[in-house]
Amino acid sequence: MVEIGDLISGGSSAHWFNNGGNTEQRPSPPRVLRDLAAEADVRFNGNRPWDIQVFHPSVYRRILMQGSLGFGETFVEGLWTSQRLDETISRLLSRDVEQRVNRRTRLRWLSALLKNILFNRQSRRRAFQVGERHYDIGNDVYTAMLDPTMSYSCGYWARADNLQQAQRAKLDLICRKLNLRPGLRLLDVGFGWGGLARHAAEHYGVTVDGITVSREQLILARERCRGLPVRLELMDYRDLKGCYDRVVSVGMFEHVGPKNYTAYFETINRVLNDQGIFLLHTIGEHADSTVTDPWIDKYIFQNGKIPSPQRLATAFQPYFVLEDWHNFCGDYDRTLMAWWKRFDAAWPSLRARYDACFYRMWKYYLHSCAGFFRSRQGHLWQLVLTKRKRPATYRSLR
Repeated sequence: MVEIGDLISGGSSAHWFNNGGNTEQRPSPPRVLRDLAAEADVRFNGNRPWDIQVFHPSVYRRILMQGSLGFGETFVEGLWTSQRLDETISRLLSRDVEQRVNRRTRLRWLSALLKNILFNRQSRRRAFQVGERHYDIGNDVYTAMLDPTMSYSCGYWARADNLQQAQRAKLDLICRKLNLRPGLRLLDVGFGWGGLARHAAEHYGVTVDGITVSREQLILARERCRGLPVRLELMDYRDLKGCYDRVVSVGMFEHVGPKNYTAYFETINRVLNDQGIFLLHTIGEHADSTVTDPWIDKYIFQNGKIPSPQRLATAFQPYFVLEDWHNFCGDYDRTLMAWWKRFDAAWPSLRARYDACFYRMWKYYLHSCAGFFRSRQGHLWQLVLTKRKRPATYRSLR
């Protein structure tokens, strides 16, 4: 086993570079990091847009000791940068560089693994934490970043030229897959800022009930759905009651956690009538993993865990028949970069409330997620599920 100290000492030299006429010393990387990055055609202190520009030698030590957590934190602290951060991340993920570095930080990796094995990190007691720490940071950020439908999930770009068109196409695609029609009752599990509930009530004549774990989302969504047959509540999904013709969940399943998959699908099964249709819209990972990226877990989606195809299928099969499984992961790359452009353009109006570290954190979040989907480690799935008692044939559509 190669020791951390040996890895660091292997790259203690530095070279000089010119930055706008100012000559500074640029630290060189340890051999192991240089070689891993080279496999992904990424260089430290290179001259291509996706190369990593390092301003402080501590970057290397923290990557070697903390893995992707140290990589993300040092970016937020301004210790390194990249002109094309999204492409940097995509290239590194395409060659599994992140996982290989994380495995070298064995104690930290083992600690995260044990947390997921021993504890239910998405328990009822913890259910509202992600709302408080991510979705409640400020509606001004999300209003600036998102399109007018306030959709905080992947758009559908098949025939769209801009973000608003892509999000409206996604909302309509969901409604058509659910075969909505006037008089039906729709349950929206994790309604965000009410974009889908509003669209379904306005354009398809359905009555909508929705739940969220975010107080800020609830306030704004109720305002946006005022005057429509839409009832929205602050509630954990495990407390749901009633009977519905259709159930939809968009971008919420990532917060359920494998230990709760049975409870989740049991709940949906209980509240969906026998003739009903359930649409699940979720991020997925190409292969099963035991831990979440530590930077995303700490700073963005605490306690989150995206499903693999195997775990997801195993969880829903006791309750539902799979009618359709639609993957359009490339659309999430485009959606995230559109969000970044809007956030970056709105930054002058946001900077009075949020500091430069928040700006870099949000940049790293959006660009690293775009790279995640571009590398095809991440996927975006829409599943249509029904009960075996439903006699009608389901016709898949795109």
